[in-house]
Amino acid sequence: MESMDDKKNTKEAKKETEKKELSTEEKLREAEDRALRALAELENQRRRFEKEIKEALEFGGFSFAKEILALLDNLQRAQQSIKNDETLKSSKDLDKFLKNIEVLEKDLISIFEKNNIKKINCIKEKFNPNSHQAMLEIEDEAIEPGMVVKEIQPGYMFGDRLLRPSFVAVSKRKSSVSDKKNNKK
Repeated sequence: MESMDDKKNTKEAKKETEKKELSTEEKLREAEDRALRALAELENQRRRFEKEIKEALEFGGFSFAKEILALLDNLQRAQQSIKNDETLKSSKDLDKFLKNIEVLEKDLISIFEKNNIKKINCIKEKFNPNSHQAMLEIEDEAIEPGMVVKEIQPGYMFGDRLLRPSFVAVSKRKSSVSDKKNNKK
């Protein structure tokens, strides 16, 4: 027959075996948890990479487009300068030259449109700080305050991103004599 000590040892041995089994189950759960977390992390990373690739394809030319705007601006300034030059106005070839510049300008604008670069329409629109940059205020009682009354430099969107804000003049109410006195105090 088994002695008390033997029974005690057998019970302790069973408990140790159960602990080992539990620890094996715990290890299995822990390994499964780690595997699921690693899988979730890989899936998140895959989504991030897909998003970055999509943005790179959509907006990879953003910096280039921003630089090309300077070319369009300079072309338009040159055209205006040539039109206003008194010595060139007497030239018989001035109209041909200006027509060539207009063709270049139209081609550049056409390329912008094909690449989802669009001019921001702002005249007679409510001032929007997300797409307009106020350069000056013009007092005018006939126009509602906060309306864009003049475009100083056109702004452009690249898809749904702002490429460059429109530089604008915004209307404001005329200051009354009493307002001017209050501001001086």
